[in-house]
Amino acid sequence: MTFGTEPVGSASETDVETTTIAEELLDQALAERRALVRLCLYALDRARSSGVVERIEEGLADVGVTAVRPDGERFDPSRHEAGGTVPTDDAALAGLVAETEVVGFVDRGRTLRAPIVTVYTAR
Repeated sequence: MTFGTEPVGSASETDVETTTIAEELLDQALAERRALVRLCLYALDRARSSGVVERIEEGLADVGVTAVRPDGERFDPSRHEAGGTVPTDDAALAGLVAETEVVGFVDRGRTLRAPIVTVYTAR
């Protein structure tokens, strides 16, 4: 009795085609996700309503894209972009982020946009 003409363990032409189609669909879906995330960031930067900003950020967070507001953290030039400084007499504040000027975003650990921050500097 013969059930197929292929040796055990080999991929049929249909399996290869299915894998190729699945890979193409995955690539397309990921490209479309990246485009939608870029569009959301563009819209977020132009939103005038705090409610709209909050809703877009929530939607992005639902798909793994989180906002980065490092206020009070130690300034790290590898993760933050300095937009300005503010002098302080408090030595404990020197080098900390005083304020986030432009919110940054991270997609599952990968930086999409570094936050632009104001940093405390000693007088």
